[in-house]
Amino acid sequence: MSDDGAGQAGAEAVRAAWGRIDAWLRKRGPDSYARLAPPAEPGTVAAAEAALHMRFPAELRASLGCHDGAGGEGVLPVKPPLSAAGIVRYWTRWMELTEEEREFGDPEEGGEPSWHPRWIPWAESDGDAQIIDGRDGPGFGRLGMKYHDEEGSFGDDAPSLAAYLTEVADALENGRSVGGRVPYVGVSGEMWWATAPAAPSGSG
Repeated sequence: MSDDGAGQAGAEAVRAAWGRIDAWLRKRGPDSYARLAPPAEPGTVAAAEAALHMRFPAELRASLGCHDGAGGEGVLPVKPPLSAAGIVRYWTRWMELTEEEREFGDPEEGGEPSWHPRWIPWAESDGDAQIIDGRDGPGFGRLGMKYHDEEGSFGDDAPSLAAYLTEVADALENGRSVGGRVPYVGVSGEMWWATAPAAPSGSG
């Protein structure tokens, strides 16, 4: 899918969200901010796109242009973002696995397959990844999950990378939760996300 006006608007939203996240982390969580990698070089992104045989969505290119991944957990509430090289490694591993097991293709009963070559892993830890749907159609650009022992899945929680990162920025600035997780910062300046406390019984 080509980058249209909506794609460029999404890219701008990603850059704005990362700017807000960076500003908050520099002030409140400097140790976690130090885990974020500098921007990816354009040639590095182009090489990753060539390896996956597709042009990345504008929002992912914008994110890599802010940070080429992160070293460790805690910066984001779900998974730490991958570098361009990490995207290639994870994608290649699953392409090899699905070819060996002959599981690629349309699954039975209308669910998602074990893997699809147009899924782009953008954040990962312990073999489980947040993925961006690169298939043409109404679901293009939405975020989903690929757990290492399950099929892929897509819900309504994160319609796009821009929406997800904007939600993270809002949560940091306003003390909100993302997917039931809220940010905490230790005395060392290291941030993590933990399950939000339950509301007191009988409140409301």
